[in-house]
Amino acid sequence: MSNATTQRMHPHKFTLWIAMGSLIMMFAGLTSAFIVKSNQVGWKPVSLPNVFWVSTIVIVLSSATIIAAQRAFKNRNLATYRLLMIVTLLLGSTFIAMQWQGFQALWAQQITFKGSGAGQFLYVIFGLHALHVAGGVIALLVMVTRAFIGRVKVYSSVPVEIASTYWHFVDLLWIYLLVFFLVLGKN
Repeated sequence: MSNATTQRMHPHKFTLWIAMGSLIMMFAGLTSAFIVKSNQVGWKPVSLPNVFWVSTIVIVLSSATIIAAQRAFKNRNLATYRLLMIVTLLLGSTFIAMQWQGFQALWAQQITFKGSGAGQFLYVIFGLHALHVAGGVIALLVMVTRAFIGRVKVYSSVPVEIASTYWHFVDLLWIYLLVFFLVLGKN
């Protein structure tokens, strides 16, 4: 076998990277539109509720737990893997619940989807991110379910690696979006 044959990327990993590239372009377009619109007359800045900070800690912790879960899986420590995947699932669900609390806090501040300003973009961008995290939570739920009731025919770490890569992606994307709104959302 040639070196090129042994170096191929798994097709599912390749597909994930293509999808993440598409998501990067979508969020880059949305944040670019935010910058353009923020220079228009009538633009209203937004101050982010503190719950978004706490949710950041939660999603970063979930990235740490999925790293540990992936390591446990590769070491064939299934009990630890199951526990860490459950913790990651709970942290991901907590993140989504905290996003909802953040949206409620914005609503209480009279920052709605109507009008002109950062609030509109915040709802769209954070909402789209939350939907992608929800997709990740569903994937984690499937992984946890398989860990308990699935029969392993081939011990492959590819599904765990794909879930982990995606989870880190939504984590890093969230950090980017939070910093973006902190820096440019108050203009």
